[in-house]
Amino acid sequence: MGHTPFGYRIENGIAVIDEESAAKLRRLYENYLSGMSLKTAAAKAGIETYHGTSKRLLMTKHYLGDDFYPAIIDKATFSRAQEELMKRASALGRLNKATPPRSIKIPTLFSIRKIEKHYDNPAAQAEYIYSLIDCEVK
Repeated sequence: MGHTPFGYRIENGIAVIDEESAAKLRRLYENYLSGMSLKTAAAKAGIETYHGTSKRLLMTKHYLGDDFYPAIIDKATFSRAQEELMKRASALGRLNKATPPRSIKIPTLFSIRKIEKHYDNPAAQAEYIYSLIDCEVK
């Protein structure tokens, strides 16, 4: 099993709500939806973390409940938080700023000088042959 999300603990192989941290998590949602910044909302809820981690907490779908985790946050609150995250990101111009994928050209044609030495050590031979590569053929 991987990381147990904040707000839960595992007892006898079953995820249960850790009421103390779940209360902080619910408070985080309330604070954020009331207009606080991510970091401030977390700090006021008693969660000392960075804004990025606060955002991830707000986006964790396990809090809605699933086959393993019991629900901590109701669907309406979760949905409002997602909408607010998108609204704020849009207002700050942080949407649609995907970086285009870089085009990587892998050289495939090379010139190599004549192999004149032979080594017993395969690593030494490989290093020697590699040193004979002059340049990419154009």
